[in-house]
Amino acid sequence: MLYSRSRHEFAGFGYGFLGILIFSLTLPATRIAVLELDPVFVGLGRAVVAAILSLILLIVTRQKLPPWRFLPRFIMTIAGVVIGFPVLSAIAMRNAPASYGAVIIGLLPLATAFWGVWRGKEKVSMTFWIFALLGSGLVICFALISGARSITFVDLALFGAVVAGGIGYAEGGILARSFGSWQVICWSLVLSLPVLLPIVIEHSPTSLDSISLNVWLGFLYVSVFSMFLGFIAWYRGLSIGGIARVSQIQLIQPFLTILASAILLDESLTFTTLGFALGVIICVVLSKRVLTSKLQKKIKLKT
Repeated sequence: MLYSRSRHEFAGFGYGFLGILIFSLTLPATRIAVLELDPVFVGLGRAVVAAILSLILLIVTRQKLPPWRFLPRFIMTIAGVVIGFPVLSAIAMRNAPASYGAVIIGLLPLATAFWGVWRGKEKVSMTFWIFALLGSGLVICFALISGARSITFVDLALFGAVVAGGIGYAEGGILARSFGSWQVICWSLVLSLPVLLPIVIEHSPTSLDSISLNVWLGFLYVSVFSMFLGFIAWYRGLSIGGIARVSQIQLIQPFLTILASAILLDESLTFTTLGFALGVIICVVLSKRVLTSKLQKKIKLKT
């Protein structure tokens, strides 16, 4: 029994790491794609490609259509991870290094926890808010130091992406309790397809031949890997290894993104970027520990 549990946890961490490894290349790949493609086409086009793959998977596995009463939660998930995060991050990546975006996106686990707490109407301690504000403050300081000593449109787009991603992750997590893990993102993509397809066609390039191969490869990566395979691996890891344990792997994503940006885009690997990324992650770790400790105490009181 113990061996079986350990094996499941090990497999969960393996799938979870694979998912995070795939996600960590999203910003660099997006940065490459928006060099020649419209950010709206990149942000929503990736969802259209992933939706087609999702539809095939749902049909092959004979999944039942979700009841209509869950539509509001699916709309929130779609708004967050299918539309909001991809489009806003694509817009930001047209004018900012991927390593820069990695530091601000590092707040995503905190945004997810905040939205989950708010939706669950849970009261959290002042310590949680202190670490949350400290992490947010570090990100704002990083934006001011690295930019033109002011908050720019790029920063606002990245902050918006964090908020959207946090909402989408939290709502998707709630839906996963009823429909399983990967089914949530697949249904979200399929349900959004009729709305997204006309917009993607409107923003598609006039001449496909004028787009370089590297740009198409970047778009292909965010479509097939970031929007489809990455979610399947990530949710699979969470489901068999435990959400509390496997979700901690997400904390290394900013560093993997910074490293990938240096290798793929030849972006400078500065101590300032690494230092602020480390500071943000420490705040996220401490805030999540406070939240986890409170939930564990609540469970013990109920039992």
